[in-house]
Amino acid sequence: MKWNNYLIFVIIFFLLGPFIGPGLALMDFDEQIHRMVIPAEQVRAGFEQVENSIDALHQSAFVVSNTAAQQEKEYKEQEETIDTLAIISQEHTKLSDQIYEERILAMLGPPVDSYSSNKVEIKVFKLDELGYRGYIAKVKLYDPGVVQVVLGQDKLGSLETTGSAVNRTGAILGVNGGGFFSSGKQILPIGNTVVNGKFVTGFHPSNGDVFFTGISKNGNLIGGKFYDEESLTRLNPQQGVSFLPILIKGGQPQTVPKEWATTKQPRTIIGEYANGDFILIVVDGRQSDWSSGVTLERLQNKLAELGVKEGYNLDGGGSSTMIFKGKVLNRPSDGKQRSVANNIVIIP
Repeated sequence: MKWNNYLIFVIIFFLLGPFIGPGLALMDFDEQIHRMVIPAEQVRAGFEQVENSIDALHQSAFVVSNTAAQQEKEYKEQEETIDTLAIISQEHTKLSDQIYEERILAMLGPPVDSYSSNKVEIKVFKLDELGYRGYIAKVKLYDPGVVQVVLGQDKLGSLETTGSAVNRTGAILGVNGGGFFSSGKQILPIGNTVVNGKFVTGFHPSNGDVFFTGISKNGNLIGGKFYDEESLTRLNPQQGVSFLPILIKGGQPQTVPKEWATTKQPRTIIGEYANGDFILIVVDGRQSDWSSGVTLERLQNKLAELGVKEGYNLDGGGSSTMIFKGKVLNRPSDGKQRSVANNIVIIP
């Protein structure tokens, strides 16, 4: 019976053998397919994850884009605000300058002559006070280079009248400059003289009431007593001369030496207003029928009355001369121009 069953099994296996192998192979293939399905699902899940990440990036990019756009908008608004404030500030500055200019002109009175270019504006006024007369030139600089200190004939030790220096250089305005003295046969300026940024005779420390005053490279009036070269050179002097004494510093009258205080003389003054305008003054003297001259103390009061914040007394006496447009405005006390060691000219 057992043998018969075994025989039947062999016969069935023999008959079905060709179909069993492929069936088993199919079973293996299904299993492989099943095994491949699992990674595909994982890949699909990965794709979904990537898609979600991309969506998140899109959203982030949208937020960043909006933020950048908002920042750009705010930046532009800030720029516009700054520009508006700058315009307002400029308008206020112009208005302030205009008001200050009107106040100065109200004190000086109507100009008797003027000159204007893109480099400089000059207005000339008569000075007619009790006991003395002269002229005032108010100078507004647009280009500091127009102010020059010129040696007599452009040579150290030589002398030249203010009128000659003006004509020779083509200047529109000129006044005599700093003091000078004779050393043997040579004529030398006192203190420090600066021409085109260079010390003509080297640096000399201030002695007594001798000061230096001039124009810096950026066009400001500088001045004072300097006891070492560095304290002066750091102010960048471009042009300058020396004399004595200082009349007004920082809006405050300075002490005038007794020997200078009460003597009436012809005077030449350089000064500056708070708005940066320069003032050049020449006062005639030693002419009782015209002008007796003025004391430095009285001139200090006049400068303060005119609102001058810085004031320096230059060489005076017979040297005091003002030339404008080729004409001698004042009446030099010698009856003619005196030759001097240096002059201050404005070349337009």
